[in-house]
Amino acid sequence: MTETSHSDSPVTAQARRARAAALRLAALTDRLRRDALLAAADRLQQRSAEILAANAQDCASARLLVENGQMSRAMLKRLQIGPAGVGEMAAHVREVAALPDPLGRELSVTALDDDLILHRVSCPLGVVAVIFESRPEVIPQLAALAFRSGNALLLKGGSEAEQTNTCLAAVWREALAGFAEIPPDAISLLHTREDIARLLALDELVDLIIPRGSQGFVRHIMQHSRIPVLGHGEGICHVFIDRAADLQKALAVSFDAKVQYPAVCNAAETLLVHQEIAPVFLPPMLAQFAAAKVEVRGCPRTLALAGDQRLIPATEADWATEYSDLIISIRVVDSLPEAIDHINRWGSKHTDAIVTEDAAAAAEFLDRVDAAGVYHNVSTRFADGFRYGLGAEVGISTSKLHARGPVGLEGLTTYKYKLIGNGHTVASYVSGERTFKHRRM
Repeated sequence: MTETSHSDSPVTAQARRARAAALRLAALTDRLRRDALLAAADRLQQRSAEILAANAQDCASARLLVENGQMSRAMLKRLQIGPAGVGEMAAHVREVAALPDPLGRELSVTALDDDLILHRVSCPLGVVAVIFESRPEVIPQLAALAFRSGNALLLKGGSEAEQTNTCLAAVWREALAGFAEIPPDAISLLHTREDIARLLALDELVDLIIPRGSQGFVRHIMQHSRIPVLGHGEGICHVFIDRAADLQKALAVSFDAKVQYPAVCNAAETLLVHQEIAPVFLPPMLAQFAAAKVEVRGCPRTLALAGDQRLIPATEADWATEYSDLIISIRVVDSLPEAIDHINRWGSKHTDAIVTEDAAAAAEFLDRVDAAGVYHNVSTRFADGFRYGLGAEVGISTSKLHARGPVGLEGLTTYKYKLIGNGHTVASYVSGERTFKHRRM
């Protein structure tokens, strides 16, 4: 049992218990972690009616906020769990359970000398804190990934999803309670904004913070904590229609990237079109957007090709805006290099795509665009941990350190060095009595 100082705040006490839980989770067997996740998936489905009822309460309150202009419709959409939603949650948990064990993997083995072997072995990070808005379905995803990788989890969801989050966390803890070896503090919820402020100061107890929200929110977390932060501020994703694009592919990819689910970070916000294909591509594309009630903000050359379509003139601010809604900005560019320059200037390093049948143009785009995901002839909506085969994701990172893109199990592990010898001492190497061999095994 971990001792708690009488001066500890409730959040500090929670973090101390999570730290103690993490040390125990790291020692659990692969089989036990798998069985616990399968039990959690079953419990989610058994409690489906209660979860949906809690979500209905949250959505009813949220609709009033939308009507009063205090919440966006995009956030309401992210909050809602559909009839099949709980089943999908359980399926994601089972996907994670089926993945290979991320712990104890031999990443490298080096013989420093005879009978002196250095192993680099994967291990958990420890305590991971995730702060997120809406999207209560992330709780089982996060819990599955954290537990499978041996990490304790501290969660702070938005107040708009309080009933759903509380219900989901309770269901998860109930499932784990069936396993005596698993500490109950493997997962716990924080409840207030003040809790977040206290959490950010706990760099000795928390190993990683993953904020999922607006760019301003992520920057606030980064600026107010010494704890490492993994996340992305915005999802300003692009689709570029090259002059050598197949028209049907270009229409399908562009429409899917914007319309399939506009409220998420991997939806396209800006469509770039090569001037040579623009007269052929833009009229049918604009017609499809109009039929789907997509608001289009176009550059002057886009407006000139709009015909009877009513567009809004784009401003420079549009190139830097994540709409998270049925809104897209369109710009006609002179060349592939101009498209790449636009993306590297205005993009958020999330996910960007080119549609083209020119292999050389595709290769140049994939090499020169600075983003976590660069795609050829596919929708940006594929930037997702489940679609990548990661089972689920804790978020998408636009950082270049530790983890990048959709972050699954591997992004929640680090490594330790295990050195196995036979009475070796440094003095014998300093004196020249022995020499290192450094042989990779």
